[in-house]
Amino acid sequence: MTKITIIGSEKSGKTTLAGKLGKKGSVADITMYDFAKSERVLTTIDATGYPASTKALVTALNLSDIALLCVPPEGLDTMAAECIIALDLIGYRHGIVVLTKSDLSYPLALEELKEKLQRITKGTALENWDYHNVSTTTFEGMEELKEIIFTLDEKVEAEQRKQDDLPPRVIVDQSFNVTGIGCVVLGVVSQGTINAKDKMVAYPVKKDLEIRSIQMHDVDVKSAPTGARVGLALKSIQSKDIDRGFVISNEEIVATDLVLECTLSQLAKEFEVGDMLHLFAGLQSSPVKVMNIIQDGGNAEKAKPGKKYLVQLSGSKEIAYSKDDRFILTNLDEKQRFVAFGYSQ
Repeated sequence: MTKITIIGSEKSGKTTLAGKLGKKGSVADITMYDFAKSERVLTTIDATGYPASTKALVTALNLSDIALLCVPPEGLDTMAAECIIALDLIGYRHGIVVLTKSDLSYPLALEELKEKLQRITKGTALENWDYHNVSTTTFEGMEELKEIIFTLDEKVEAEQRKQDDLPPRVIVDQSFNVTGIGCVVLGVVSQGTINAKDKMVAYPVKKDLEIRSIQMHDVDVKSAPTGARVGLALKSIQSKDIDRGFVISNEEIVATDLVLECTLSQLAKEFEVGDMLHLFAGLQSSPVKVMNIIQDGGNAEKAKPGKKYLVQLSGSKEIAYSKDDRFILTNLDEKQRFVAFGYSQ
């Protein structure tokens, strides 16, 4: 199953493009589109709540494996530039830069735009991404784009199969009650393999549960591997006890306060002790206060762009995470809001 997110410039035609990649489904701060043909299944996520909310962008990226960064002939705007910074801080592995509205430009101009974007993204997670031209009017290039997506997904699939034997984790993005069934959640198996009748725990609330049944694309299955988008019917827990961002696994660390080894973006604004930031861990988020900044073993008053620090943070809600999870810090008061990535110490 191929899961992509479509982001980029505000006037790039990305939402129109998403509509051509599948049938519109659930709508919230993200909108999902589904496409199925033969054995190929494609879920496209449009971060419709972005740029008003950074949470919509982070959610879309965490629920997908491939990103399409859409850029029109006019080039990058503030929104697309922030997307590039977010992709780099997340360390996003797979994606395509889609030059949209290609029918409104000329081949030479499109080549110049591609070269400019390659210079901008050099040294970032996007450095080796493919480029593809698509018209959002005639949709010339759409079928070729789908083929590129499915080819890239073969690489994703190979990577995911190597994670099937890891301890299982499911990242929840929706939870609701179904009459006669009880609590049902939708989410993605981020690692490992889950099975019907598995006994697991919902974090950070630490509630025991049992997976009653598993569905993939409305088909009952006995198990689901890494990367699968699943619907789970759960026993021993109510829908009100589980929310977006919760992690279903067998062992998580749960904390409100964290010490992160952080690397700041070169394009971030500095922050200092006492500042309020916003922390993301997968689909979870929490306001955090900067309590201390340490550099080379000594206290520092400020954290500056492009530098590494140990940052002590005090949060207001419990966050569930594993030791290898990558945290993202944002400053919602700045124009460019993505600040840093870090790992728990």
